[in-house]
Amino acid sequence: MAHKPRSEMIAETRAKLLASGRQAFGTVGYAEASMDDFTAAAGLTRGALYHHFGDKKGLLEAVIAEIDGEMSERLRQVSAMAGNPWQGFVDECTAYIEMALEPEIQRIVLLDGPATLGDPWQWPSQNACIRSMTDSLQKLIDAKLVVEVDPEAIARLISGASLHAALWIANADDPPSASKKAVKAFNVLLEGLLKDRSRH
Repeated sequence: MAHKPRSEMIAETRAKLLASGRQAFGTVGYAEASMDDFTAAAGLTRGALYHHFGDKKGLLEAVIAEIDGEMSERLRQVSAMAGNPWQGFVDECTAYIEMALEPEIQRIVLLDGPATLGDPWQWPSQNACIRSMTDSLQKLIDAKLVVEVDPEAIARLISGASLHAALWIANADDPPSASKKAVKAFNVLLEGLLKDRSRH
């Protein structure tokens, strides 16, 4: 039987650690997750974890990056299904806030992430999010759908509002109720960008 290429073995080891770490962080939380437990679950050693991610915190960063990538793809699909560019933008922003109700996202990204890694504004994913939203807003401005305003400034304000809404939901005593309130208020804010509100 032929041996797998080294690059394939490295990728498999990394994927196993990511999956077991994600499972542990999502079920018992970062603080309670034992490195020995999730390396054993992956059939690997602590040495493999240190080699690929540095430490438990490095693994959390990688898990969050993986979840963030999945969220971005889901949001892209939500936007693509809308009937027009403005509705796609609104639906995408709304869907992001509503994702705060999902247990895995809530626990790993919104609760343990900031508690362990610090301010989410410093995370690499935030810069990518701002760039993407700035591009979307520029297209809406070019199409004369929204008012003339600096797209990066608005992107940062919208991103900040949606992040704080998600954090509010994740930390709320009644997350579903907080989500409904947040989505309703957020949509009122977004409507203020429209050039012709009577058409929407």
